[in-house]
Amino acid sequence: MSGAVDVERAAEAIAAAPAFLFTAGAGMCVDSGLPDFRGDDGFWKAYPPFRRLGLGFMDLANPAWFEDDPELAWGFYGHRLELYRRTAPHRGFAVLRRLAQRAGHAVVFTSNVDGQFQRAGFAEDEVAECHGSIHHLQCLGSCGIGIFANEASVSVDPASFRARPPLPACPRCGALARPNILMFGDWGWDDARSRAQQQRLARFLEAAPPGLCVIECGAGTAIPTVRFTSERAAALRRGTLVRVNVREPEVPAGHVGLALGALEALEGIEALLGP
Repeated sequence: MSGAVDVERAAEAIAAAPAFLFTAGAGMCVDSGLPDFRGDDGFWKAYPPFRRLGLGFMDLANPAWFEDDPELAWGFYGHRLELYRRTAPHRGFAVLRRLAQRAGHAVVFTSNVDGQFQRAGFAEDEVAECHGSIHHLQCLGSCGIGIFANEASVSVDPASFRARPPLPACPRCGALARPNILMFGDWGWDDARSRAQQQRLARFLEAAPPGLCVIECGAGTAIPTVRFTSERAAALRRGTLVRVNVREPEVPAGHVGLALGALEALEGIEALLGP
């Protein structure tokens, strides 16, 4: 477990930072009440009908279902859509907003598709979502509409977790729509929106002053994209990485790892920073 000294080291690095990069994985949102899909057991706890079908998260997060069984596909993503819409970001997001306002220079990089950072007050052009967003859709009919806002309301049978028609459709051609999310084995994902976000992030990092502080919350090693981005950014700008992760807080030499949840760590750090 992380001790008071580790939290103090994190607070010192944050207090001295001229700019911030906030990075986050799925563990960031556990304190908001969103389910932890770590392992099939964690997934099936949230979605019991899929246990009976023998389908885990990686099985369902596959674009093939939108062709083979769209009601199953939209049952899974429709339930997540409504869950994310009604979930309020926890207080740790507000801590990050206050840190950003204090420095006047901050950007977010996340593998989460839930839109929690935007709901917490971060502007669209401050967030880079490397796996896309459930709040945006793309057409399966390839009509050329591009990426559009997800304004659909999906009704899901709570017993079977299958979606009830009508399913989300393209406003231009009427074909079935799918979330603009990078899934497993996904060759059809339209990455235009995420690519533009990544370009903004690259410009931010190029211009960021030395001493940038990277605050990473809830990003594991199973899919290490966020952790790699955090470490690379800290090295590029000769800054400090503060990694917050209950299970995997390990950091390169000279950086700070906190074996805490995001909310506990961020509120603890802010308490030390003072007004």
